[in-house]
Amino acid sequence: MIITLTPNPSVDRTVFIDALPRGTVIRSSRSRSEPSGKGVNVALALRAHHHDVVAVLPVGGAVGTQLVEMLRATDVAHLTVPIAGDIRSNISLVEPDGTVTKVNERGPALDGGEVEALIAATLKDTHNVTWLAACGSLPAGVPTDLYARLTLDARRSGVRTAIDSSGPALRAALAAGPDLVKPNAHELAEVVGRDLQTVGDVVDAAQLLRAQGAHAVLASLGPDGAVLLDDQGALHAEAPVPNVVSAVGAGDALLAGFLAAGGSGRDALRSAITWAAAAVQHEGTLFSGADPDCTVTIHEEVSRNRRLAEPVTHGK
Repeated sequence: MIITLTPNPSVDRTVFIDALPRGTVIRSSRSRSEPSGKGVNVALALRAHHHDVVAVLPVGGAVGTQLVEMLRATDVAHLTVPIAGDIRSNISLVEPDGTVTKVNERGPALDGGEVEALIAATLKDTHNVTWLAACGSLPAGVPTDLYARLTLDARRSGVRTAIDSSGPALRAALAAGPDLVKPNAHELAEVVGRDLQTVGDVVDAAQLLRAQGAHAVLASLGPDGAVLLDDQGALHAEAPVPNVVSAVGAGDALLAGFLAAGGSGRDALRSAITWAAAAVQHEGTLFSGADPDCTVTIHEEVSRNRRLAEPVTHGK
């Protein structure tokens, strides 16, 4: 069993457009709405592959009601914590080449009682739970050390933790020694305060996160695949994708595939890449399953000088 926590969930509307010129009226070709937030997306991917998962999240307002109805429709088991504020709605604008422009609302503010209720719900029943995936941004009112606190509490219950966040929340979590952190390239550059131009830069940055407490780092690199750094060293994996439809939720699918295959090592990395490759070939985050014939290449000798297809400049 895997538990996912999403402190700042949303209902995401994905709108497909031909182009994105500023200051004009744009007509969409089609659109769709889905339950979302990083942890929710992880849960959706796990459920699509028939893994046991429970999604924990706060809900409030009309959008919160809509979100719960959507989760029921997808057959994702969920545990909700009522809050006074309204859950956010986000918009993704997707162009034909797969470029995504996202507009994310800030989300509700949680008071102290609501935060404690969310923590209690997450740790309510850890029997047969193997992983806690704590994912996404923290809404206003939630202490920066939430993920650090959950990491320590989960460890006492024998549950491993995976943290997928950014900025101060990620920095605070590192000190608690999470079993896994899953930054994307931009989040990795931000937390280490340096540019990432090559695969070697990614490995070095991941090593810094390990030095600060993370046991393993799974860095998602978009078209360059992913890098895994753990006690066994560094692995770089990638797979060809013939048709990128949307990158929305691809990093969440990557994490879900990694945890579903045990959460460590070469086989888990292969599973992660397979799931991510499937995700980018679907609209939105609801995809039926990964292609078992997906060709994944895993480089045990990491080409440190290989330049990233999408280099990341710190601060951008």
